[in-house]
Amino acid sequence: MQRIILTTFRLLGVAIALSFANPKVAAQAIKNEGQKARPFSKNAVQLTSSWISQRENLNSRYIKSLDPDRLLHNFRVNSKLPSSAKPLDGWEAPSVGLRGHFTGHYLSAASILVARNQDTLLKKRLDYIVDELYKCQQSSTSGYLAGFPESEFSILEEKFTGVWAPYYTYHKMLQGLLDVFVYTNNAKAYEIAVKMATYVQQRMSRLDRGTIEKLLYTPDANPANEPGAMNEVLYRLYKISNSPEHLALAKLFDRDWFANPLSANKDILSGLHSNTHLVLVNGFAERYLITHDKAYHDAVFNFWNMLINHHSYANGSSSGPRPNVTTAISLTAEHWGLPDHLSNTMTKEIAESCVTHNTQKLTSTLFTWTADPMYATEYMNTFYNAVLPTQHPQKGTNVYHLPLGSPRVKSFLKENDFRCCNGTGIEAFASLNSGISWADKGIILEQTGEFPSDSTLKFTISSRNETAFNLNLLIPAWAKKADIFVNGHKQNEKVKPSSYYAINRKWKNNDEIKIVFHYDFYIKTMPDDPKTVAIFYGPSLLAFETTSEIILKGTKEELLKKLSKGPKNTFHLNEKGRSSILRPLYDIEDQSYGVYGSFRDY
Repeated sequence: MQRIILTTFRLLGVAIALSFANPKVAAQAIKNEGQKARPFSKNAVQLTSSWISQRENLNSRYIKSLDPDRLLHNFRVNSKLPSSAKPLDGWEAPSVGLRGHFTGHYLSAASILVARNQDTLLKKRLDYIVDELYKCQQSSTSGYLAGFPESEFSILEEKFTGVWAPYYTYHKMLQGLLDVFVYTNNAKAYEIAVKMATYVQQRMSRLDRGTIEKLLYTPDANPANEPGAMNEVLYRLYKISNSPEHLALAKLFDRDWFANPLSANKDILSGLHSNTHLVLVNGFAERYLITHDKAYHDAVFNFWNMLINHHSYANGSSSGPRPNVTTAISLTAEHWGLPDHLSNTMTKEIAESCVTHNTQKLTSTLFTWTADPMYATEYMNTFYNAVLPTQHPQKGTNVYHLPLGSPRVKSFLKENDFRCCNGTGIEAFASLNSGISWADKGIILEQTGEFPSDSTLKFTISSRNETAFNLNLLIPAWAKKADIFVNGHKQNEKVKPSSYYAINRKWKNNDEIKIVFHYDFYIKTMPDDPKTVAIFYGPSLLAFETTSEIILKGTKEELLKKLSKGPKNTFHLNEKGRSSILRPLYDIEDQSYGVYGSFRDY
């Protein structure tokens, strides 16, 4: 019997694996072997009016505000084609090595919105950009397409440094074009992507094994040869093309020096640049689904366990200072440290947003493989407490880092910064989903409620006919108690944290399920310092509104007794002579705040 698993907060944002017998035919999702859960298609999931949809709307308005000709400027100039557009700023400026990467992010984010909302404005813009990129590519006989010159690849092949991540940037465009094809059926985007891959294959074919190994060896701080997710995007291309050349090229970007220790469950993360290597693991997951190579299966599972259980903060985010500091950035940001040593990493630049978004991608993948509630719970935690807090609730701007010490202030990026986290952010906030439509069964499942500020959730089923299926409701790990009602009748079976509550029946039109969670306060401690703690209320990580360091007195048990819920999603800690205001981290805007506090015995 088929089943629906509801995560009680939103549909898991799992990427759909796609395959086509003919690239010119509309994309159709297929079931991959080894998967126990499959996501619904983008256009089957719609957000209704809610505070989550407001977050998406902020993001959509920003995407629509971008001028296509400005996004194309560097590509036209690099192809020696005329451009009268004003160049973009920040990391997209004409002198910056990463120029062109944000255009790839834009293509991905806009195509997702087109697939879900049938947005005609964005569809026209995407078609226009693809047509112009095609002209840029046609100016070269090699299939090369980028906003920077080919010479940067030559420098990388000779010196293995001296340029800023050309493969990382190239990958973003390749990924964006594939997304345009997959979500909008633009065949020309696919043609461009194939030629881009052919260009890479031809470059790599001229290099010996030793040179390729040096080219893709990235253990240094802030590696200039960061390849991005070239392996992942090439595996995705192979699923469409079924070309052995694409499969071989994807495997080339999977490096044994990184994959083999992970497969053997050796934690080698300390000192590595976080996002460089996290995205490689997402590529390993794609390889396993295609080849069923157990070594890559094990590498993915082992890496996730290392990351979440030994290198992540209470909200599921990670990255920070490097143990061996060799660059200015590695002093404060973007790397993993020693396992279970996090209390001394509270700089102002921990928890890079790109790392968080790509962690969610990996967690989603493992959920599809296992349907294990552990992954759904972790996804929920990171979504509310690490993803949503990266976006300004009123302006829609994003942060590069999400500091968790005290006192801290979120440093929201300017709209013209065009850093990597701007780009990853617009993709993430284009993928916020809620209601579920099961077209094959003729069922629509609608979720309502103000979760997580309101602990009551309702699900209403719309169905043409009475339909039997097993509905599994996620009971997250933090839910010690919850009441479940079906059409107003309380269910007798007690819930178990970190499990599913199964309801197997014949469902009919207007059937209603209600979940009432009983929230309470609890704390999570640093693995290396039990006196450094973060406070949660139900699913929400709380932050102090403070301009000073958070120093706590007494015991953890006494602390929990001093906490209370106030109006408008605020909370209070009342101690002798001092009262503190707390609110969910996703509600923090421009004010000074702190998350982790420390108990003192003096």
